Amino acid sequence: MVGSYALRYALEHPSVGRVTSIGRRSLGISHSKLKEVLHPDFADCSALAETLSGQDAAIFCLGAYTGAVSDAEFRKVTVDYPIEFARVLQKSSSNAAFSFLSGQGADPSGKSRIAFARYKGEAEKALLSMGFPSVYIFRPAYIYPVEPRKEPNLSYRLLRMIYPVFRLLFPNFQIRSDDLAKAMVDVVFRKNGERLVFENRDILAIVKA
Repeated sequence: MVGSYALRYALEHPSVGRVTSIGRRSLGISHSKLKEVLHPDFADCSALAETLSGQDAAIFCLGAYTGAVSDAEFRKVTVDYPIEFARVLQKSSSNAAFSFLSGQGADPSGKSRIAFARYKGEAEKALLSMGFPSVYIFRPAYIYPVEPRKEPNLSYRLLRMIYPVFRLLFPNFQIRSDDLAKAMVDVVFRKNGERLVFENRDILAIVKA
């Protein structure tokens, strides 16, 4: 939902010379800037060491919905995958900037009773301590899927139906998926030694800027 827009935006960006896409399934697209790498298991990214060499930045959008998978699988995707990917990236491209899709309510203290908050917080804490010169944590609220899709549950179906009204009433608690993707790409061009956490209001400010 977000990663596809980040990819498109990066490919179109005049300051981007090359884009490496890493995923479990083929994208089905071709572009002169694009190098596509298929990787079946993000629990072990050791085989990506060469692929990740010489990278200036990484935009990490991989995730899963709460309730869509078991708790063990949810923690693996939310915590283990980004940490393992970042471990290999840091060894291969130690000066790369890292842009990470987290979520509103993430709790690095680990005290939250909500699994999503604990796991996202755990991932954030690990990424911020891994030695990257620039780390950007994005904590969006409701992400509006610009392109129609099969919604994961009833609450998301309802939010999509009432989105025009929701956006008017709660402008700081929503963001379009394409706008979020653009913000995640744009910040990595800063590369000035920042370790920043962007809440939804901050992300909207980046979009407006």
